[in-house]
Amino acid sequence: MPADGPKHKHSSLVAEGGLYVLTADVPDLLARAEQVLAGGARLLQYRDKSNDHHKRLRQAEALRRLTRAAGAGLIINDDVALAAAVNADGVHLGRDDAALATARQRLGPDALIGVSCYNDLQRGRRMQAAGADYLAFGRVFPSRTKPEAVACSPATLRQAARALQQPVVAIGGIHAGNAGQVLDCGVRWLAVSAGVFLAETPEAAARELSQTLHSRGL
Repeated sequence: MPADGPKHKHSSLVAEGGLYVLTADVPDLLARAEQVLAGGARLLQYRDKSNDHHKRLRQAEALRRLTRAAGAGLIINDDVALAAAVNADGVHLGRDDAALATARQRLGPDALIGVSCYNDLQRGRRMQAAGADYLAFGRVFPSRTKPEAVACSPATLRQAARALQQPVVAIGGIHAGNAGQVLDCGVRWLAVSAGVFLAETPEAAARELSQTLHSRGL
């Protein structure tokens, strides 16, 4: 057993819903991560597209320690090998990343594997059948992190929340002012990047969204 404790069971980690914050490549990464966790983030996704392997490993290990201390989960974006190396709680896969079955074989049955479904409900059905633990839809609103991302309508989001058994995560341009509209669609997770992680005060931004979720019983 690693010194920092066991991994969360994916079934309990995603069942209740909550705030899911995606990091950005900034010099004060760890300080911002600590703030968003203090503000109530239940999942933290490490996103770094650089080729600096040593930096990515060092930062992911540090984030693993922070999330464990906060009782939150750490998800690695796109990189199954890095998720395995740091004993992260799981990995998030896009359309062009590793196959879900490959990730499951490498990370094991207790890993949390999430998949981007964009605006494609049929992809959501296929990924659910393949064993995904959560299904992310978006962008829901215009996003400064991914302005070119395809839009996902509220109607599609509502349909996904009704039709899929696995938790649905909404992502893209979400903030405290529009979070209620998203939750009205029936989703249980709000995923936010710049609106929380790059906020002037990340803890306050995370806390405001967390309170909105709590007001809905999530």
